[in-house]
Amino acid sequence: MPGSEVAPYIAFENVSKAFGNNVVLDNVSFFVLPGETLCIIGRSGVGKSVSLQQIMGFLEPDSGKILVAGTDITGFTEEQMETIRRKVTMVFQNGALFDSLSVFENVAFPLRERKELQEDQIDQIVSGMLGMVGVGEMASSLPSDLSTGMRRAVSIGRALAAQPEAILYDEPTTMVDPMMAHRTAVLIQKVKVQLRLTSIVVTHDMALAEKLADRVLFLHEGKAHFFGSVPELLKTTDPILREFLRLDERSLPDPKLWQHRASQGVSPATGVR
Repeated sequence: MPGSEVAPYIAFENVSKAFGNNVVLDNVSFFVLPGETLCIIGRSGVGKSVSLQQIMGFLEPDSGKILVAGTDITGFTEEQMETIRRKVTMVFQNGALFDSLSVFENVAFPLRERKELQEDQIDQIVSGMLGMVGVGEMASSLPSDLSTGMRRAVSIGRALAAQPEAILYDEPTTMVDPMMAHRTAVLIQKVKVQLRLTSIVVTHDMALAEKLADRVLFLHEGKAHFFGSVPELLKTTDPILREFLRLDERSLPDPKLWQHRASQGVSPATGVR
């Protein structure tokens, strides 16, 4: 837990989760303060997405506690989780859009489900969100007409339209071309700066983590192997972390160059300030 008077918005306390004999999370603890962005990195199958699913209540931990918005949600019923899901929303890898609904109707869907707003209010919110995520001209299109990246942008717009306090992103730059990955990263950064939402980003993309993260959690063999800032991560001499950074497709292989660029305020992965 942080040595601060500010309570975490999301926290894992000694959380473990296994599927049969496969231990995915083993006594994992971390926190995210209000308004901060945490990036969770690590190889495939280390529990990154499982962590998000537990926050949303789609999976339950085998042991430990999960706190969201100051509430211990461990063991919550589906009905109790609905209150949490009004505060925390998630952007899935596949976008999770309704194929038969237009882009506009997809973004409007969660607002209409709440039955709290007039139709003209919904129209205003949805139009604003579509404009913010850069797909305003596609309001009448169906998801099948969009690229993977565009569908993901619509999914982010839908998540934001619900006016959450926190947003979870599951591999937002995977399965898209480099140009769309960059646009998605810029969009998430825009959301971070303008809306100050508490965020968790699961990613394998170190360039994205460098751009967004206030803190980074590195999961390895079920453990929270590293939890700290990006500069601390880039300066690490830990061999497991160094190997992960070396193998990342966007990284540079020379540790001295990584450390030198980090000390100069330059992105080690891109060489850009």
